Amino acid sequence: MLNGNRHTCRVCGKADLEVFLDLGNSPLADRLLTKAQLEEKEPMYPLQVAFCRNCTLVQILETVDPEELFCRDYPYYSSVSSSLLEHSRQNVLELIARRRLGPQSFVVELASNDGYLLRNYVDVGIPCLGIDPAQGPAQAAERIGVPTRCTFFNEDLARSLCAEGKKADVIHANNVLAHVADTNGFVEGIRQLLRDDGVAVIEVPYVKNLIDHCEFDTIYHQHLCYFSVTALDHLFRRHDLYLNEVRPLAIHGGSLRLYVEPHEAVTSSVRDYLADEKACGADTFEYYCRFAQAVANIKDRLRSLLTSLKSDQRRIMAYAAAAKGCTLLNYVGIDRNWVEAIVDKNPHKQGKYMTGMHQPILPTEQVLERMPDYLLLLAWNFKDEIMSQQREYVARGGRFIIPIPEPVIV
Repeated sequence: MLNGNRHTCRVCGKADLEVFLDLGNSPLADRLLTKAQLEEKEPMYPLQVAFCRNCTLVQILETVDPEELFCRDYPYYSSVSSSLLEHSRQNVLELIARRRLGPQSFVVELASNDGYLLRNYVDVGIPCLGIDPAQGPAQAAERIGVPTRCTFFNEDLARSLCAEGKKADVIHANNVLAHVADTNGFVEGIRQLLRDDGVAVIEVPYVKNLIDHCEFDTIYHQHLCYFSVTALDHLFRRHDLYLNEVRPLAIHGGSLRLYVEPHEAVTSSVRDYLADEKACGADTFEYYCRFAQAVANIKDRLRSLLTSLKSDQRRIMAYAAAAKGCTLLNYVGIDRNWVEAIVDKNPHKQGKYMTGMHQPILPTEQVLERMPDYLLLLAWNFKDEIMSQQREYVARGGRFIIPIPEPVIV
């Protein structure tokens, strides 16, 4: 799919889109730069967020070619996060018990990355298959024994797998539904691949958490859609699938785990979410308009805080070259004069430079080597894990700046 700006909804196709937030032109999150690339012109794309009055889906208007987003030196490896590994392991263990999965079962994960989740099925002898378009993570998954196809998942691939006799008892799709340019084709692929008695277990960031906690930095070009339960219910029913259960998750700043099946057995959890969204107005354009002003307020407050610290000759670095950090740094305008460098545990990111603002990305050991006065925590969704890892930094007097939901020093 070519780059382009949409005028119709990604799900219902109606021309009922209204923009409520404009974050300006932004570089691509996760497109980390080499030193040589610093001399090249960096691609920038509009980052506008709109609401569909017909089906209530929140979405960005710009579509960037998925090959450019996910296949070129994609630097994200899920196994770097110990808390994400444990989160995934618990999910798998519960499903094995709940669905009575065994050697006769077949599990598929869409956007399986480096095998962080499917490794738990491999460990107990349950056949599985990962599908991921990023070559580096896919190869890492193969090295730990997770069968992986390095490609994008779509309806055609689903039909091909079915022709091979591969129908899934369980399909996992964590933090990928929002990334897909052809949302309807992706969901139809799930419907084709899923056994009649199977379940798709899908995790998505929840748009109400994004709005209520002002998590605007989770908006970037990889995230095309921002889902409410109202919009999700509409999407799945278009493809003869039913959202039967919803669970709230704390991970990634507030997410939902969805249990989607080919038969309708809707639980009270879904009905409660739908009623709550109706009551608070999350199915209306006005609900999202208030968010735009809150985003502008965070920008002003964070700039004011950093300006004050720098005027006191304080040194500031950032922790985690996360995708959300790209949006935060570029929208707020935090350049190397304010934040001199970024540290990250991921060796695939170290030695590169952040998109847009071009801070160098260093190993986390550099925190104690350089001892900045403050660390701006870009991966605030893992703040407990990161602050625990940096106990020595805190013991030496270092402090953290948490930017979301409002800038605070801890």
